[in-house]
Amino acid sequence: MFITAYLLGSIPSGVWLGKKLYKKDIRNYGSGNSGTTNTFRVLGVKAGILVLLADVLKGTLAASLPYLVHSDLNPMVLGLGAILGHTFPIFAEFKGGKAVATSAGVLLAYNPTFFIFCVVLFLVILFFSRMVSFSSMLALLIITPSTLLTNDWILTTIAAVLTVFIIYRHKDNIKRIRNGTESKVPFGFGYKKDSSQTKK
Repeated sequence: MFITAYLLGSIPSGVWLGKKLYKKDIRNYGSGNSGTTNTFRVLGVKAGILVLLADVLKGTLAASLPYLVHSDLNPMVLGLGAILGHTFPIFAEFKGGKAVATSAGVLLAYNPTFFIFCVVLFLVILFFSRMVSFSSMLALLIITPSTLLTNDWILTTIAAVLTVFIIYRHKDNIKRIRNGTESKVPFGFGYKKDSSQTKK
């Protein structure tokens, strides 16, 4: 099951969709990342949404395997397999994304209520910061201690490990945030639409 979870996570949805429908390898554009955020940046909103859903689904399916085969194995263990697959995909030269969406998918299968809290928290931070990378990291720093309220030591342990791992994966983003060059989403607090786009 762990191997199956890894293979599910290894499906490089952004890379495959970009090559198949847009004739682009998104790893050659933008941040060079193969994940959801760079897909939005390079291929647009429609492609970004499709890749977001696919990346979340990978984590959800992987963490759901114990339920499907009636195993006592903790779903979070298999979720880690999917996260490793997304980060180091065998189908894309072991160069993958930063695993935020796939981690969210794992949590959706494991604890849907806590998943909703995490999504709302992320969206609130994103609205005010307008930076996906910053929102992901800050949300994780809040989410990890919040897991203590669930009295689930496995969730807390894995959340802590993922926080360190995902922040490390964002090291280039951290440099850009410090330099004031990190990309921002075209909405949220302080966003002003280009006047040239409003004239039509």
